[in-house]
Amino acid sequence: MDFLDPGLRPDTTPVSPAEKARLEGELVDLQKKLDRLAPDADEERNRIRLHMARNLAALERGEEAWPLARAAFDHFVAGEEWEEAADACNILYQSDQPGSLSALGQGIWLAVTYPINPEITIELLQHVIDDTPKDSDGAAVAAATAAFIADIRATEQPRRDDLLFFTQQMLGNVARRHSDVESQEQFDYWIEKLELDQPNKFLVRLRNIVDVLVQDDWWFDRDELQSRLPEE
Repeated sequence: MDFLDPGLRPDTTPVSPAEKARLEGELVDLQKKLDRLAPDADEERNRIRLHMARNLAALERGEEAWPLARAAFDHFVAGEEWEEAADACNILYQSDQPGSLSALGQGIWLAVTYPINPEITIELLQHVIDDTPKDSDGAAVAAATAAFIADIRATEQPRRDDLLFFTQQMLGNVARRHSDVESQEQFDYWIEKLELDQPNKFLVRLRNIVDVLVQDDWWFDRDELQSRLPEE
């Protein structure tokens, strides 16, 4: 399938010395908090784990970040805390470990299926755009989905306008790199040609991208979760 680069990997940019010191200092404080928690403080323990994993991933210490974020993910899925579970998948992808592509796919599935914070959903979709070939149809599908999610979920101003503008810029940038689109007329034709104005079609294609990312490595029963969704 041409929408996925087999070399898809997180784009890691080294942090500055000052930021590195801040992140490492936070890790020390977080570990102290973790050590002081009562045995039954599972919710707070997993939120701290997620925070620690985020810092470790930013510091390119993915092997240390992975088990913390994965434990947090399992906890949040068990508690049906979908936003936190999707956020954990984002960190697992950024950890750049063997299961990171699967984590990205599962995070996208959760973030599109459930009405979570649209910013998390858009960030997960941005990874597909950033880390696939410039002529990838998958990047176009991810950008269209991001714009769709911003439109239906972002309801409060001024954040709604900000997200709509940002995702339209995403879509425009993908159109430019995908097909050298420069004019509004070209853009409109490109959208129509790729059926990016039809959610019932591009969301099916997004599901195909998720399947390629995850393969058979699902960490939850998506069919069971899908069966429990309210009918539209």
